[in-house]
Amino acid sequence: MMRPEQGALAPPGERRSARTGWRYWGAGKSRQSRQFVAGINGAAHKHDTPTRGPARARLVHFRNVRGLSVYIFSNSGTSQPRPGLPAHKMVKPGSAVDSPLRSDHIAPAIEKGGRMAEKKDDGIVETIKTVFWALLIAGIFRTLFFQPFFIPSGSMKDTLLIGDFVFVNKMAYGYSRYSCPFAACPFPGRLFSSEPDRGDIVVFRHPTQNIDYVKRLIGLPGDRVQVKAGVLYINDQEAPQVPAGTFEEVFEPQGSYQTTPRCANGAVGQGAICEKTRMTETLPNGVAHDVLNIRDVSGFPDNTGVYTVPEGYYFFMGDNRDNSTDSRFAQSQGGVGFVPADHLLGRVDRVMFSAAGKHLLYFWTWRSDRFFKKVE
Repeated sequence: MMRPEQGALAPPGERRSARTGWRYWGAGKSRQSRQFVAGINGAAHKHDTPTRGPARARLVHFRNVRGLSVYIFSNSGTSQPRPGLPAHKMVKPGSAVDSPLRSDHIAPAIEKGGRMAEKKDDGIVETIKTVFWALLIAGIFRTLFFQPFFIPSGSMKDTLLIGDFVFVNKMAYGYSRYSCPFAACPFPGRLFSSEPDRGDIVVFRHPTQNIDYVKRLIGLPGDRVQVKAGVLYINDQEAPQVPAGTFEEVFEPQGSYQTTPRCANGAVGQGAICEKTRMTETLPNGVAHDVLNIRDVSGFPDNTGVYTVPEGYYFFMGDNRDNSTDSRFAQSQGGVGFVPADHLLGRVDRVMFSAAGKHLLYFWTWRSDRFFKKVE
């Protein structure tokens, strides 16, 4: 270890004892270093005692004590130190110091500063470990079991409403590379694959837009799907619809995107009731669910050609038929088109939470009647 140069001047940032004139100054590379220096300075001020006789002018230099340096200077540079002692001296923690700040004062301060730094270091390490394991567990849970999903649009009304919070069952159809965050699963196709059922509400990765969609599964591989006069036909078999009353909602901005609903009863003012015709549709496998109709049109999308679903692909539609950009629309037009099997993420079984407001924290907009509601 190198000795400090004799006659070194006190650097900037010094602290002076009001009683004895001794000055203390510390410098370090980290917050722990500053805490350590504060411990030294506190001990020095606490144990100030007036000196008798000639002032002893010398520099005491602590170096490499937990990675920092502590300097202590006397107020006078004219007197000489006690005979037999050098004018400057390298001091190790706990060694004798020929000054009013004795070793029994300095060593406890060094020990206290060391304990503070160790506790601080341990706290940071533990925090990092906790965050790491929390993220790892959350990632595994999200990948293998259930993924949270907020409903951002009204394409699945009245089955799913804007602001519904659902858990997607990731175990339902097996796993693909899209099951992992950022599509990072390193394998092709699907593992532990099982076929979805017609009528399932499915969350899938859009084939071209790299975002997640939620729709109802209508067509399986090999099916022929067509819409005629607003009525669905699957393999030339009609999916009958029966009236189920009127769906009503307030005409106002909805959800985080603040979109306003379309109404079958025409243009209504802010705060008025927006109505849609509701029908109950029954699919060929017996699954019955509600669909909404806003208006009847003679052309597309109430009347379409025949869609033949390729092998390894699926055909999806929204329950809010006049407000859903689904498989009826080509991907080149911003639609969903046919969805590959490995893009399926999971099945929606239940609404866990629901809020009608712009922000989740607006508790007065919570829809408690939809908490833990099973979806059909």
